[in-house]
Amino acid sequence: MAEDPEPRCADSGFDAAQQLKASLVRIDKRLSFTGGALFLWPAVRTGGRTGRFGWGAYVANMLRFLAGLIFLAFSFAAPAMAQPLPGERQVEASLHSARAAVAPGETFTIVLRQNIRAHWHTYWINPGDSGEATELTWAAPAGWEIGAIQWPTPQAIPFAILVNFGYEGEVLFPIEVTAPANARVGSTVTLPVHAYWLVCSDICIPEEMDLTLDVAIAAQGRDDPQWAPRIVEAVANLPSNAQRVDARITSGSPARLSVALANASALRNLRFFAFDRDVMRAGEAQLARVGAGGASFNVIPGVADNLGAVPLGGVVAYEAQENGAWVLRGVEIEAAPGEPIAGTDESAATLSDDYKLAELEGGGAGAPAAHAQPLSAVALMAALGLAFLGGLILNIMPCVLPVLSVKALSFAGGVQTGEARKHGALYFAGVMATFLALAVLLIVLRGAGEAVGWGFQLQAPWVTSALALLFFLIGLNLLSVFEFGGSLQNAGSGLATRGGDAGAFFTGALAVIAATPCTAPFMAGAIGAALTQSAGVTLLIFAALGLGFALPLTLLHFLPGLQKLVPKPGPWMERAKNVLAFPMFGAAVWLVWVLAEQTGSAGVMALLSVAAALAFALLVARWGRVWLAIGAVALMATGALMWRPLVGAQTPSVLVSEAWSPERVAELQCEGRGVFVNFTAAWCVTCKVNEATSLATPRVAQALAEANVAYLVGDWTNRDERIAAELASHGRAGVPLYLFYPADGGAPQVLAQVLSQDLIIRTIEGETE
Repeated sequence: MAEDPEPRCADSGFDAAQQLKASLVRIDKRLSFTGGALFLWPAVRTGGRTGRFGWGAYVANMLRFLAGLIFLAFSFAAPAMAQPLPGERQVEASLHSARAAVAPGETFTIVLRQNIRAHWHTYWINPGDSGEATELTWAAPAGWEIGAIQWPTPQAIPFAILVNFGYEGEVLFPIEVTAPANARVGSTVTLPVHAYWLVCSDICIPEEMDLTLDVAIAAQGRDDPQWAPRIVEAVANLPSNAQRVDARITSGSPARLSVALANASALRNLRFFAFDRDVMRAGEAQLARVGAGGASFNVIPGVADNLGAVPLGGVVAYEAQENGAWVLRGVEIEAAPGEPIAGTDESAATLSDDYKLAELEGGGAGAPAAHAQPLSAVALMAALGLAFLGGLILNIMPCVLPVLSVKALSFAGGVQTGEARKHGALYFAGVMATFLALAVLLIVLRGAGEAVGWGFQLQAPWVTSALALLFFLIGLNLLSVFEFGGSLQNAGSGLATRGGDAGAFFTGALAVIAATPCTAPFMAGAIGAALTQSAGVTLLIFAALGLGFALPLTLLHFLPGLQKLVPKPGPWMERAKNVLAFPMFGAAVWLVWVLAEQTGSAGVMALLSVAAALAFALLVARWGRVWLAIGAVALMATGALMWRPLVGAQTPSVLVSEAWSPERVAELQCEGRGVFVNFTAAWCVTCKVNEATSLATPRVAQALAEANVAYLVGDWTNRDERIAAELASHGRAGVPLYLFYPADGGAPQVLAQVLSQDLIIRTIEGETE
């Protein structure tokens, strides 16, 4: 074995044309990972939407793009401005064989060994947000077969806003080699390779070396006593799917990957690494969860837009205890599109104290809550001042302004001075009580290991649903669809049915809850400090925040001078009340959008259905007791049918489907499998009734499984020319269309548009024509 530590020259065995071609390929790759893997195009494709994939994502993606440009500049400038001293490398590399001698025709394993300098890293096959994988260009003698690099389990390596995938320290890359059957016994064959890698710390440096491995040919092969055990261990530790681990990728916002990983609750630091760098975002939290059935992960789509519709390949990395020590291990998976595996979402996965992505993942269950040093007196006063200012500014944020406008309108209704002061005190009490209650709940949850922060309650779909209905209810009240009572203050909350006093208190409570999605200037630093301090300091900072929030309207109730500025009651109040209904409806619409991000279209449909039933019940309740009973029954029936999406509960599907394509049908028929195709659309009522009553049933699912029939879905919700052409070929202009392709490869059978379980089963079993 020999190695050339000097940079490659034109006379090193590679001609100038090869050198130029390799350089152009690397330039192209650097441009591709800057514009592709750093998500410039997803940033553009957000289309102006706000929220998780909107402006926040746009800003983050633009920062990634700028970081990519910086990375690109460093990559090109590295030889000139960042190259270490001549002869100094950040990676020591060499080739080693598990066999001291090989027999003719033998297949054996060699390794590329990289010994990476501390604080530097090289890259996995998918480098993540930036970087390049190690490349080997072989110039083997005729007859020698050299396989591809076998990649060890990677680790996540965060850098600023990027998360890269790669290796630190020493890493062995196994490679299979097969000697020709006519190799001459007694000879020694040299295998030359040109190796290229990108090695990064706070800068990135392309390095390349020419390496050789001498292989002795003998009639009887023998192991190398030094390297055979190490290479056997390296191969054994490669992520593999020899046991065919079941995995599913379920589309959604975000998509959810579930893996039937044995004993998942005993593992820690779980993370999924996709083989394809375009399929998902590298730097997003995956919020791994575990249970008796395995583990599951959030997966955020990347440049590719088919996540959840096609199989997803990659490696699930984790740490497991072996012989009393935690070691990095991995399993290779290929997740099929389908419903989540049961029992994979019972509790948050454990994160170790030193896990590099602990902050990104929010600490997770099992990770201790972050605690900073106690604040000094000056720092505490500064935090309290920031909280107070943040509370003041929070009054004019769009989340809370509609509620406070209604409160101000009620004050203008001619309340006498004594009543005004009492209502002001009750409003102040409602604000303070709710702020402190949120602080206590937050302290308790963080103490239990949950990753929570300001606005955490809106992470629960049922809370989002309830607030949307509440704002919708207030809007209807302001339009005089119904009345809570004589006092306008009761519009502050449905809990105010007992009169103005309760209305004042619960207006304060509702205002705080409505304010939690917003963060005013100065708040972030104060709340960030509060969440790292003791419970007493946390409560004190939240109290200051509540004081600032409650002060403006409370002063309005107590200071006669300010009360003189309020216009006198008159007809304008009824018009103003009606106009204020629409900011309430706007708040409800925004919360419906939030629910759509949490639960998808099913949650939106459920919430709108309940809202329609609620409006109907409130309207007809004015017509007498009989109509009141009819409205109540309609509301209860709608709630009974629609509650699951509103609380974030997923309805388990008994059918596992794949996306339809003519190519997939042909592949399955070549495998000797029957194929049932469902051409459907979200707007097709007949389709949905057929699916609910006939297709998505345990009986049909069992029949499909027993007959080894694949179930494909052609979704025509959005226009698709290939589906339109397929419909036309069967004489149809729309959906539904149901086709059954027999396993023998014959022509498909067209089923009736109105299905029954018996019809489907008879068709599968070949009992009908």
